Amino acid sequence: MEPVDRREFMKSMTGGAALAAASLPARAASTSESSSSGLVLLTTWEWGQNANERASQVFQSGGSLLDAVEKGINVVEDDPKIMTVGYGGLPNADGVVELDAAIMDGTRHRAGSVCNLHMIKNPISVARQVIEKTSHTTLAGEGAFLFALKLGFQPQQLLTPASLQKWMDWKADPHRQTFWLKSPANHDTIGMVATDGKGHMAAGCSTSGLAFKIPGRVADSSLVGCGVYADDNVGGASATGDGDLMTNYCTSVSIVSVMARGASPQEACEEILRHMVRTDAKNREGQCAVIAMNDRGEMGNASMNAGFRLRYSVWQNGTSELHEGPVLY
Repeated sequence: MEPVDRREFMKSMTGGAALAAASLPARAASTSESSSSGLVLLTTWEWGQNANERASQVFQSGGSLLDAVEKGINVVEDDPKIMTVGYGGLPNADGVVELDAAIMDGTRHRAGSVCNLHMIKNPISVARQVIEKTSHTTLAGEGAFLFALKLGFQPQQLLTPASLQKWMDWKADPHRQTFWLKSPANHDTIGMVATDGKGHMAAGCSTSGLAFKIPGRVADSSLVGCGVYADDNVGGASATGDGDLMTNYCTSVSIVSVMARGASPQEACEEILRHMVRTDAKNREGQCAVIAMNDRGEMGNASMNAGFRLRYSVWQNGTSELHEGPVLY
């Protein structure tokens, strides 16, 4: 089998999504006939409930859909008890917290992302400013940090006593797992997909990445099309789990492309995970879960296996609920 160039694959997937969406004009245009009665929020994990509540408040107070996604994710980034996102996130192998995030506006078809951001606890907000203040899509490392400072973001120590202690315990263990050998199981993020009930889509994702990762590692969360994707003509998707594995399959844009060809969000979520197993049977054991929503507010989600079963939060019609998704293998 010929190796796949990621850039060329992304071009073909986005082109395929656009062509498929173009073949569905009635669906794309019929926003007034949307099956959704208003704002719908679909967010990974149990902490998505608090994120959804804040996002709904922002939207109902007159904020845009992108405002809602950003401010909802901020809630999780600010919570030191959640050690896989933002403030209090577990650090890399050198004891430095590195944050990644991406946000995408399906209406303008514009995305912003930051990678390896240090000392700024709200990477999703910095990613938002990449959209609003630049013609770029992604900023990384020192450049992303200086960009944040220029816009008034305040630097701070992101290690909490609890996350520092976990790093010290890991460092002191002579038999510790490292990413030169075998990865520890720590893959949670926050991913959110939203629609306003009028056909507009937005999506965002934020993470501190794998605990004790090799410094400089970037995976799917901040890579547009991998950890997050949104398109008003079709829908949006996000992924959580082993970001290195997810990146190899451009997971989110793949799901949106499958939906553009007529699949439901649930069918599209299951299809990408089954495709991962068809190409490599070992992926059956991977920590992978995905969520998706189309432009009519219909939702889907799936987990690869019971060892990494997704819990997800839904806000709809003024009600917030926590659910557990289906497992494929």
